[in-house]
Amino acid sequence: MKERTRILIAIGLFGLAYWLPIESARVSGAIVEAFAMLHDYAREHVLLCLVPAFFIAGAISVFVSQASVMKYLGADAPKPIAYGVASVSGSILAACSCTVLPLFAGIYKRGAGLGPAVAFLYSGPAINVLAIILTARILGLELGLARAGGAILFSVVIGLGVHRIFRKEEAARAGEGPIALAGPAGGRPLWKEVSYFSAMVGILVFANWARPVEESGLWALIYSGRWLITAFIALALTGMLVRWFSRAELREWSESTWLLARQILPLLALGVLAAGAALGRPGHEGLIRSDWIAHLVGGNSLQANLFASVAGSLMYFATLTEVPILQGLMGAGMGKGPALALLLAGPALSLPNMLVIRGVIGNRKTAAYIGLVVALSTAAGMMYGAIV
Repeated sequence: MKERTRILIAIGLFGLAYWLPIESARVSGAIVEAFAMLHDYAREHVLLCLVPAFFIAGAISVFVSQASVMKYLGADAPKPIAYGVASVSGSILAACSCTVLPLFAGIYKRGAGLGPAVAFLYSGPAINVLAIILTARILGLELGLARAGGAILFSVVIGLGVHRIFRKEEAARAGEGPIALAGPAGGRPLWKEVSYFSAMVGILVFANWARPVEESGLWALIYSGRWLITAFIALALTGMLVRWFSRAELREWSESTWLLARQILPLLALGVLAAGAALGRPGHEGLIRSDWIAHLVGGNSLQANLFASVAGSLMYFATLTEVPILQGLMGAGMGKGPALALLLAGPALSLPNMLVIRGVIGNRKTAAYIGLVVALSTAAGMMYGAIV
């Protein structure tokens, strides 16, 4: 960053602080909401969501051979295999729009094609089996099925769209040769590779298992025993690390994990602060009043669906929190079309998410990804609203 740019940023920040109407209840409330959201995020998501995700991403960077990534997700891989693997791999994680970021950065830097990597980026938070089930149970079966079908289709269409737009740049990237992000894999048998990656994914999934709506049934049983299951998997993973990994490999893994965390966490924190100040936490007010949003997204007009898509793409939704938020907005008069538009755009995007994606793939590709998500979500909302 140039020295002049730093000076301008510093002047802008001091100017903002000087002229900020701190005596306004809404402004002071928005400041509180910004740090309250960061507080909630640090307590609820960093330890259990992001830390496991960073270690998985670090392991991908170090232990997954580039040949394997290129075989299934590379630019030259058969499209049905590449996009099928990307969609399925994302959906099993039940990750939010921020938790999926280190995983996306890991596979992209390891050599995955832009299209499959973007399909994975969208599918992780959007094709969330638990969230889709909860949507159907609380918001209605029709909306749940529409969300599931739209998210599956979008993950492929958006990936193909971004690939098509930047196909020349991706062809040049593919011709640059091996990516020197990390050393080769340790030469372990495939069943060992699958075992320790499955253990890490299991920790991520079960440690973040959401409280079910009903107090009985399989989901409730898993929720009540989630810490026992997580502890058992963690113990098994510890045994794998001790027996199968050398100290040098573990050190390299730690360094790769820290490199990703150092790149992503500062942008994530800034994005969460901005989202909290503008929109507030669920049930609280930021600078933008919630009743304004409800007023703007009533009916099924183009403006209502577009606003729902844009607003959803800026908001941060922790995993499953979009459902109670939508329940409140629909109770305040939000149309079903805009509700679907927000469900398709919101979980897959957020302001923190955008800032980090920009750091991984650059401004133009990030803008194309955001534009496709917003445009497709708007169109899907209008069609669904017209049908129902």
